[in-house]
Amino acid sequence: MTDLLRAVSHHGYLLLFLIVFAEAIGLPAPAALALVAAGSAAAAHVLSAPAAFLAAITATLFGDVLLFVLGRKTGWAFLGFICGVSLNPETCILRSAESFYKHGRTTLLFIKFIPGVNTMAAPLAGSMKMKLSQFLQLDLAGACFYILAYGGAGYIFRDFVTRITHGLQTGSRTIAVLLIVALVAFIAYRIIQYLRFRVHGMVPKAGVEEIALRLASEGNKEIILADVRSHGYYDAGTQRIAGSIRIEPSQLANELKTLPHDKDIYLYCT
Repeated sequence: MTDLLRAVSHHGYLLLFLIVFAEAIGLPAPAALALVAAGSAAAAHVLSAPAAFLAAITATLFGDVLLFVLGRKTGWAFLGFICGVSLNPETCILRSAESFYKHGRTTLLFIKFIPGVNTMAAPLAGSMKMKLSQFLQLDLAGACFYILAYGGAGYIFRDFVTRITHGLQTGSRTIAVLLIVALVAFIAYRIIQYLRFRVHGMVPKAGVEEIALRLASEGNKEIILADVRSHGYYDAGTQRIAGSIRIEPSQLANELKTLPHDKDIYLYCT
């Protein structure tokens, strides 16, 4: 952290731009910390506050528009790539899409404050065919809130940031050990979770040919085919597979309880 604060102060706007841009496209970059450092540097007249804000807002918009376009062009394929680090990418996508739907497009105003979810907002907006002009308006407002919140905190509490930096300098070895221990613990936790997930297994999948054959031979007597496409991909006029029913994905757990238990249930969302 100390090195980052010093680097932002010395190398200024380019480093701030690169860190904020990296976080915007989903890389594990400490943009919030860089903004705090830039605000502190601006309060000390090392950086220009308007120039630092311009660098940060430009980086954020560039990164978000890039993800928005990728989401528009590739749909859930890109969302699946982003969720690839998740233990269950399909659940990651579904929950993110439902969260985006429940809170509406105004999610873009505060989503940047939620680590791990902030990267999903732009490609989700793109995949759900939001107008670029509307996305830019909401994303710009959200980016301004985010940058002003952390940059303003660094500007206002410059002395406090300085004391923290000094404390980190004096205890850098202890902090390094703690970070290493935390990293090892996190890796061990992910390995355990992965092994547990492997034991329970992935949700079984059925091919199109298999379902088509069962529908042709059994009709709807032995199976239930349910459309669980997320909001933004489904509306009242959307065509469904013949004989299928519609289940709201946000109510999936509750609606499954009402279905017969003596039939095989197939869910589809494409």
